[in-house]
Amino acid sequence: MKVTAVRTHIVSCKVERPFTSARGWLYTTRASCLVEVETDEGVVGWGECYGPAAALKAVVDTMLAPRVIGRDPFDVGAVWEDLYNRVKDYGLTGLSVAGISGIDIALWDVIGRALGKPIHKLIGGAHRTELLAYATGLYFIDPDRLVEEAVEEASAYAAQGFRAIKMKIGVGDLKADAARVAAVRKTIGPDILLAVDANHCFSVPNAIRLGRMLEKHDILWFEEPISPEDRKGYVEVTRALDMAVAGGENEFTRWGFRDIVAEKAMDIVQPDLCAAGGFSECLKIATLASAHGVECVPHAWGSAIGLAATVQFLAALPDQPPAWRPIPPMLEFEQTPNPLRDRLAFEPIVQRDGIVRVPDLPGIGIEIDRDVLTSFKTA
Repeated sequence: MKVTAVRTHIVSCKVERPFTSARGWLYTTRASCLVEVETDEGVVGWGECYGPAAALKAVVDTMLAPRVIGRDPFDVGAVWEDLYNRVKDYGLTGLSVAGISGIDIALWDVIGRALGKPIHKLIGGAHRTELLAYATGLYFIDPDRLVEEAVEEASAYAAQGFRAIKMKIGVGDLKADAARVAAVRKTIGPDILLAVDANHCFSVPNAIRLGRMLEKHDILWFEEPISPEDRKGYVEVTRALDMAVAGGENEFTRWGFRDIVAEKAMDIVQPDLCAAGGFSECLKIATLASAHGVECVPHAWGSAIGLAATVQFLAALPDQPPAWRPIPPMLEFEQTPNPLRDRLAFEPIVQRDGIVRVPDLPGIGIEIDRDVLTSFKTA
């Protein structure tokens, strides 16, 4: 089997209710760069790249795709190393690796479809057939109702059966953040897991100060409290707080995570399959984390393809740590309206009562509706 074509598709849709996080920019559209790999035996695989879609399309089309044409998709690891070494002089992180991620996911999809097996069966087997999903939401929409809208949204997730919620923080006032978290915790009660995500908006002292204010609310983890470049700062925050500190959605490859896990700068690492290197590299990152006693709970954002790939990856991750009643890694299920996630596949990944079933169809486990793809396609 040989790769005969690598195509990129930019898909986008409008956001009906624009929202923001501590980063400050307003989300008015959702967009993604999808990668389609075709072979001479008619098997087609799909992948997704995390980041600015138009820029990623240029990276894949001009730098990466020509080196994949003619390769055997079953040589997926060799292809990964070739692409990474091709961009090493100028692309150790960022768009270059995100582009490689999309290709790697698509090649694994080809392999699974060719063998008639879901990817999780090919990368270690099914540790679980169902995933506990946590609802990511509680962004900032109405600045005059930050507490009220958070309480209303959290109540809705609890009513849907979610057993875990991750809320955004970073409103510009530590006491206001603490009050907002307290209101959500009071609303959902003590039995629903609650994590907070600051999108790296705090300094080290303020992250520690706020973290101590939040500890009484039984927070599952404090995500991205400070800037991702400040690894030593992460060590300070992690050591200072009696709650787990998480991060890593902005890191790339095993080398980006190496010192983080070796120094235990975070309790939980969150590589994004569509950014950090695809299946081939995220398996290495997860193994590296496990060897240092650090949990791996992947970040997920994007279309149906990225979500499906993350589900396959999580199905094959061991429990963390293994025990009689272990704590399995959870699936991030972002809850802002996203037609690219909900409509792109004939049978999309869905949650029911906070549980997502792992598909047993070949490859990433979903089939793309090309009519819907065309309706969202902008390039």
